[in-house]
Amino acid sequence: MFLTAPLLLGLAVLGIHVWAIQMEFVDISKDLDYFAVSVEFAVAWFNSGNTEEQAYKLLEVRRAQQKSWTMIYLMDLDLGRTICKKHDEDIDNCPLQESPGERKVNCTFIVDSRPWFTQFTLLNSTCQQI
Repeated sequence: MFLTAPLLLGLAVLGIHVWAIQMEFVDISKDLDYFAVSVEFAVAWFNSGNTEEQAYKLLEVRRAQQKSWTMIYLMDLDLGRTICKKHDEDIDNCPLQESPGERKVNCTFIVDSRPWFTQFTLLNSTCQQI
């Protein structure tokens, strides 16, 4: 009888631990404030790491997800190369480059967001030309 309580407690703790590890990404609104700020961070990170002179801007958010119980966001973004330079202002209103310099990429980013501290961490990114 006395061994049953510690055993049940141990199983409960183990169950909570397994549940926490298996947290999955769930769909969220693309308009969620903290998600939108994380998208801006991801696009700025892409531009800063890109060796091209021209800036890329957001064309479409294909996937918007958040890891349960966290501020970690998973996003699939389509970006297009503009005629503007990276450090120009108002890149969102800059026209896209047209042929032959036209270039678009699809990127998947995972961003850990702490917007109340203005702290964002890129956890993973992959991009491919489309």
